[in-house]
Amino acid sequence: MAKLNCNGQTIREINSSIRKCISVGESVAVESPGARHNLGVALLGSGEVTFQGSVGYYCGGLMDGATIRIRGNAGWGLAESMLDGQVIVEGNAGNSAGAAIRGGTLVVQGDSGARTGVSMKNGLIIVTGSCGYMSGFMGQGGKMIICGDAAEALGDSMYETVCFVGGKIADLGNDAIVVDITNEDRAFLDASLRKHLPNTMLKNLPNGDNFKKVVSGKKLWNFDKSDWKTWEQAL
Repeated sequence: MAKLNCNGQTIREINSSIRKCISVGESVAVESPGARHNLGVALLGSGEVTFQGSVGYYCGGLMDGATIRIRGNAGWGLAESMLDGQVIVEGNAGNSAGAAIRGGTLVVQGDSGARTGVSMKNGLIIVTGSCGYMSGFMGQGGKMIICGDAAEALGDSMYETVCFVGGKIADLGNDAIVVDITNEDRAFLDASLRKHLPNTMLKNLPNGDNFKKVVSGKKLWNFDKSDWKTWEQAL
């Protein structure tokens, strides 16, 4: 494993060095990231990057295929617009984690902030703790697994994203509803948690039987002037 120390280097230099390492199939440990922003963005192809400390905003954004592990916390916009790959943060994540992702897996081994999974198109987001308000807002596809509590306006104006919540839901967003969970859902939840989380964490998390399933009620999918009252309430 290659080692890269961030001290005295610009963001551009750090990212350039990371790309060189993964382009030849070498994993890289990035030391002293110093919570700086835009680290590990636009990483194309496979490769493993470990940040030995906290990172700032937009870490792992626009990437396609790499695996990023953050041994600390992450600022807002973590893995924004990810196409494929995996991002694991061992601490907490700020607002809009997983915004607009189109694929891949984001794992937050702590709490995440407001608008987690906003406008996500596909992929999987797992939060072992709780998430902030308006998580899943305008989600168009993919799945979110929230093992803890969900704050206000969960799933507001969602399309086809599915949210699973193991704790309490403070409030559902516009046109979000709770539906019965299926055996297929339970199997998916248990398999996903086993695959993406260490065994030491699993014993403290709910299993598939304990989750609630939140989907779109589909009333806002298409505008009809005769249904103006529904839209007026959503504004």
